[in-house]
Amino acid sequence: MKSQAGPNPQEDYKLKDTKPQLGERWPHGGVRGGGGWISSERATSTYDLVEQMFYLYVRVVKAKDLPTNPVTGSCDPYVEVKLGNYKGKTQHFEKKTNPEWNQVFAFSKDKIQSSILEVYVREKDMVARDDYVGKVVFDMNEVPTRVPPDSPLAPQWYRLEHRRSDTKVRGEVMLAVWMGTQADEAFPEAWHSDAASVHGEGVFSIRSKVYVSPKLWYLRVNVIEAQDVEPHDKSQPPQAFVKAHVGNQTLKTQVCPTKTPNPMWNEDLIFVAAEPFEELLVLTVENKVGSKEVQVGKIRLPLTMFERRLDHRPVHSRWFTLERFGFGALEGDKRHELKFSTRVHLRVCLEGAYHVLDESTLYISDVRPTARQLWKQPIGILEVGILSAQGILPMKTKDGKATTDAYCVAKYGQKWVRTRTIIESFSPKWNEQYTWEVYDPCTVITLGVFDNCHLGGNEKPTSGGGAKNDSRIGKVRIRLSTLEMDRIYTNSYPLLVLHPSGLKKMGELQLAVRFTCLSLANIIYLYGHPLLPKMHYLHPFTVNQLDSLRYQAMNIVAVRLGRAEPPLRKEVVEYMLDVDSHMWSMRRSKANFFRIVSLFSGLISMSRWLGEVRHWKNPITTVLVHVLFFLLICYPELILSTVFLYMFLIGIWNFRFRPRVPPSMDAKLSWAAAVHPDEMDEEFDTFPTSKAQDVVRMRYDRLRSVAGRIQTVVGDIATQGERFQAVLSWRDPRASSMFVFLCLVIAVVLYVTPFKMLALISGIVWLRHPRFRSKLPSVPGNFFRRLPSRADSML
Repeated sequence: MKSQAGPNPQEDYKLKDTKPQLGERWPHGGVRGGGGWISSERATSTYDLVEQMFYLYVRVVKAKDLPTNPVTGSCDPYVEVKLGNYKGKTQHFEKKTNPEWNQVFAFSKDKIQSSILEVYVREKDMVARDDYVGKVVFDMNEVPTRVPPDSPLAPQWYRLEHRRSDTKVRGEVMLAVWMGTQADEAFPEAWHSDAASVHGEGVFSIRSKVYVSPKLWYLRVNVIEAQDVEPHDKSQPPQAFVKAHVGNQTLKTQVCPTKTPNPMWNEDLIFVAAEPFEELLVLTVENKVGSKEVQVGKIRLPLTMFERRLDHRPVHSRWFTLERFGFGALEGDKRHELKFSTRVHLRVCLEGAYHVLDESTLYISDVRPTARQLWKQPIGILEVGILSAQGILPMKTKDGKATTDAYCVAKYGQKWVRTRTIIESFSPKWNEQYTWEVYDPCTVITLGVFDNCHLGGNEKPTSGGGAKNDSRIGKVRIRLSTLEMDRIYTNSYPLLVLHPSGLKKMGELQLAVRFTCLSLANIIYLYGHPLLPKMHYLHPFTVNQLDSLRYQAMNIVAVRLGRAEPPLRKEVVEYMLDVDSHMWSMRRSKANFFRIVSLFSGLISMSRWLGEVRHWKNPITTVLVHVLFFLLICYPELILSTVFLYMFLIGIWNFRFRPRVPPSMDAKLSWAAAVHPDEMDEEFDTFPTSKAQDVVRMRYDRLRSVAGRIQTVVGDIATQGERFQAVLSWRDPRASSMFVFLCLVIAVVLYVTPFKMLALISGIVWLRHPRFRSKLPSVPGNFFRRLPSRADSML
């Protein structure tokens, strides 16, 4: 697919260096130990990884003694802040002469076109034009400048003036006006002149926010046994099983193989639960009668009653009495008349020593266990300046005009951040800086750019569709272990997105990233320890369990963050957590296959080089190899030291060519630039499929063809392994007898011949000149290929 911005798509998809003006205009910026470089002793952000942006702030606090309307006898006031062509309004209060607003307005200095700031107090009129109560005028040249960590500017009372003259009128308004930057505390909650066109509920969805993922626990329900299970048909003993529900999650034990009123299972059912524990654990004992499942009893248990386990020690088990199914509130007396009740034996605990996986372990951002008591001290600080984006493509049409309302989301650990939405801009500038504590360097921060489709206007996505979801513009991942410590990386990352039509570059995201080490000794210590908490290795979950639990954890996180204000929507959370990373894709399969092939490229190159040495392609190199070989034979104690010295020298040599920038999304590695259209269409197909029958048949046949080739390779590997087994298994008595006799001869020769002599002779034979070689396969190879395998017995 062709690039959007140049004739060479591969170059356009690469990371680019940028040189933004970071920290120059900030206090103490750009000096080691000051604002420009964070010192190891200090763990607070200095807001020096972004370009400084100035704003005029107007804080409208309250008013008093406002005059009433002579007609209505009341006052419905609101404040209008006017600067040039920009107007911002507070909410209006009904029948209040002493209203309180406490609202902040922010006007970008770059777009200020007036030298006068006017603050009007007006009265809301439902029928006619709103009346003026009074005004306050400020000269922009007299506005003070404030830069944190200065204390906030104290608001003052200002007497209202008449609209057309300088005479004072009744009433006062409390205001604070200052020139500040995006580092100001009032910045996140302020009304911004850049978003003056957004009204109603859309105002809340454009503000920058910090979110925290819910605290997730694994709930382990060990179903041991049950007693006195009474079926409805008492002539047949029950064949029981237990079904458990936590929220939307449902699991059940195996059906007891024996029909008995006292079944035993001893099975673990694992759920994901989030604090605060709002769901109940609902257990039902059911009897399998033919193809039907008949409920015998039920119990509801709050999750707060269960023990929180911090290690592998077992918890105490308990018996719980079930409520017999079919007896409701009107039949309470009958329930108490029952002589026997079904009981179930459980061992339930909340696992605090595991890390609940809500993202793939390939690019995990947090490895801490759930229980805070088990957390270690942070080993570093990650600071990210989200600067801007360039060349964003139009994502929707608004009033007939193509536009994009972009915002950026970053996720690392339990902390999510969302920048403010820049309205109607293809080159949005955020210049927002965020900080995370780092507990493990081998983790990944994920940043995504999205188009805000919930501003309350008449937007229509360019891709069509009915539901208004925030559209994906692109995603960036940065692995912290690839960053040098205390260095600021300023790069422009390509935003690549796969569409059913192919790969498309949606723009570029400009970031400034710095990883500061707090303890180098702790980082070195971590490299020798497991990535996940030790309970993942002492009592591991199965692969199927991990996949299911991760899916449930992602759903819980998406639901909880979707309930925040402004919400971090489900489609955003799922994209950031790679909810569909486990789905089948022909493109991904090819990419992974060629990744494996590239792993063996070094071995292939080494084998080719050795082949050239054996065939005397370069006589000087071959002679030097002979000399080295003779030295190692004479001094075998030098072999290991020579190998490690060689690796040391390779590492030192490669240091000159080390990567200077973090890795980014690679279109070539992902096989995204030259993917077949039908394969891309298959990747975007729903599960289960929604395609026509002939398309599904064609794809199934293609998959069978690929699987057939894989099957052949696997069969060849099995054949070679079975030939090794056949050497001593006497399936071929002549071959086994020859090999056994040869082993005896070799054992005697090795016993009487010095090892150095044997190694020397073997090396000389292996390195002999081509004129002494035969082009036919070797004798051992011929013997091995003649050995039998079990392929003869395959149907």
